[in-house]
Amino acid sequence: MKIKDKRKVDRLLLLFSFTYFVSYVTRINYGAVVSEMVTSLGLPKSTLSMALTGCFITYGAGQLITGFFGDRIQPKRLVTVGMLTSIVMNLLIPICFNPVQMTVVWCVNGFAQAFMWPPLVKLMASLFSPEDYNRGCVRVSWGSSLGTMFVYLMAPLLIALRNWQTVFVVCAALGLMGVVLWNLKCPNIELAPAQEPCKERSGGSVISVFSPMLICVMVAIVLQGILRDGVQTWMPSYIAETYHLSNEISILTGFVMPIFSIVCNQATGYLCRKKFQNPMQCAAVIWGVSAVSALALYLLSDYSAATSVFLSAVLTGCMHGVNLLLVCMLPPRLAGAGRVSVVSGMLNCCTYIGSAVSMYAIPLATENSGWEVTILLWVLAAVAGTLLCSVCIRAWRKKTL
Repeated sequence: MKIKDKRKVDRLLLLFSFTYFVSYVTRINYGAVVSEMVTSLGLPKSTLSMALTGCFITYGAGQLITGFFGDRIQPKRLVTVGMLTSIVMNLLIPICFNPVQMTVVWCVNGFAQAFMWPPLVKLMASLFSPEDYNRGCVRVSWGSSLGTMFVYLMAPLLIALRNWQTVFVVCAALGLMGVVLWNLKCPNIELAPAQEPCKERSGGSVISVFSPMLICVMVAIVLQGILRDGVQTWMPSYIAETYHLSNEISILTGFVMPIFSIVCNQATGYLCRKKFQNPMQCAAVIWGVSAVSALALYLLSDYSAATSVFLSAVLTGCMHGVNLLLVCMLPPRLAGAGRVSVVSGMLNCCTYIGSAVSMYAIPLATENSGWEVTILLWVLAAVAGTLLCSVCIRAWRKKTL
């Protein structure tokens, strides 16, 4: 049964947003402090980034597994298991003695974190009307942005007062708070049997699995993952190395990006509701803005730290908008209520294939070719994403009209 009481919907959205906030805080903290870890441990970026790469690989693989089980096991139970495991992994990182141990622990954390998003999508699709679901996607995405803001504001403060290890302990404490609240307030749902792919209101079928259009969408999502998490994670290192700022100050610049992410998510939700009936057209426009931002960042590299931070924030904000469209809003339009979790897991897996690539490829590229070549690759990725979504505009119209 769909919940029609607006206050109940808002309370659940607040719970889901906080849960997603906690999941981000306990996952992106490693990337937020990696530049300080490089300095403190005396290890190269490419070595310490292996933990990030492994985390995104296991997170992406876990999306497929959790997506499958999310339609068959209570989402409340899956999220609880994921959060508890993530808390333990965050407490283990500070006592790891070498990069191999860190990589193993953070790979387990990545798999545990995969127990978050598909069950949340399943809950929203089961409990909310289509209008509330779309609104909920935007609202829950605030959790990721606010979580990123919190980490990039809290991390430099804790590093200055204590050390980078303290960041993981504080995040684990927040995770414990989140799992208690989740189990007190989250409802169970009736798990419906798998259904056929849903139909649009006009009567035409949506996308068949692994159609050429869906393949283009999945590749675009991979590119979005490369830019969203790659730029977000390594921008502080870029700022520190290019403008010779301290690690604390460069990490603090990461606080700006989530602000743009919230703005871009709100703008994307508005454009999708009011301006573009075709989500591929809306995604192509946002990709185009990101391509312009990436090109400006390339041309104005070394101009000023503020300009670089601003353009990087616009770029990552656009990628959050693309993620909202292609990963969050599409699953209910691609699958019946009984399969929304598995479709959500499949699309979100594509994001973290890109993320895994970026975690290792970006530091490797900067160590061998410098930041100028790396940013040029960002430009090419943004242009490719724009072209892929543009190609899908007509195909989506034919499928849905």
